[in-house]
Amino acid sequence: MNDKINASRFLGFAGLYENVRPSVPAAACGILVDYFGKKPSTTVDLGCGTGLSTIVWKDKSERIIGIEPSDDMLATARHKEAENISFIQAFSDHTTLPEDTADIVVCSQSFHWMEPQSTLAEVNRILKPGGVFATIDCDWPPVCDWRAESAYCELMSKVHHIESEHARIKESFRRWDKNEHLSNIKNSGYFRYCREIVFLNQEKGDANRFIGLALSQGGLQTILKTQPSLIEADIELFEKKIQAIFNNREFMIGFCYRMRVGIK
Repeated sequence: MNDKINASRFLGFAGLYENVRPSVPAAACGILVDYFGKKPSTTVDLGCGTGLSTIVWKDKSERIIGIEPSDDMLATARHKEAENISFIQAFSDHTTLPEDTADIVVCSQSFHWMEPQSTLAEVNRILKPGGVFATIDCDWPPVCDWRAESAYCELMSKVHHIESEHARIKESFRRWDKNEHLSNIKNSGYFRYCREIVFLNQEKGDANRFIGLALSQGGLQTILKTQPSLIEADIELFEKKIQAIFNNREFMIGFCYRMRVGIK
């Protein structure tokens, strides 16, 4: 079924997502360009969301194409269109792009929402020989204060419990294990070299952004849209804890990334 079942999961909170989610670090783009060996003529951002992961390529690639199935996310992304940036509404197993289109294909925080075999087959179809494919994912929670991180984990544990106990919610999405990204890339047989790269990037934040990062998770949003009474009290408690920990001060949030790379 690929990511079609998941597209509706991202309706209704594109603005929140846009305001709190981290940008793809420039260092990650630099690594992929170095692997390719020159400035790419075309980069495809597969599952681009609101375009946060697309615009980082503006000066690093001649042309950038964002692919996104969600109406809400795509509407926000299209405000970022520029001379060399465009967006297409499509799914990861059928991008509508011609064969051998891309020098680099990137899935930023999105590959776990895509059926891997059909997605990798499509990546192979649109990726030129010698091209680079990468999945880029954050580890959650981000690094800041152990008390805040613990509160985040408690809230997400409740989200996962609700997902497992309520069939309507459980059946509304399908998620693939991020820990299997590298093996899926290797086992596809499309790539002659594969590896994982781990790094940390810091951005400024405050209590409201940390709370927003939790609220921007698709699982929590699904519960809020379907059975909000199951999670509202937990959210209220989480918000009080985070506000008490950080008050009004600004701090640095550390986003831990895992990038899995395949060279065609």
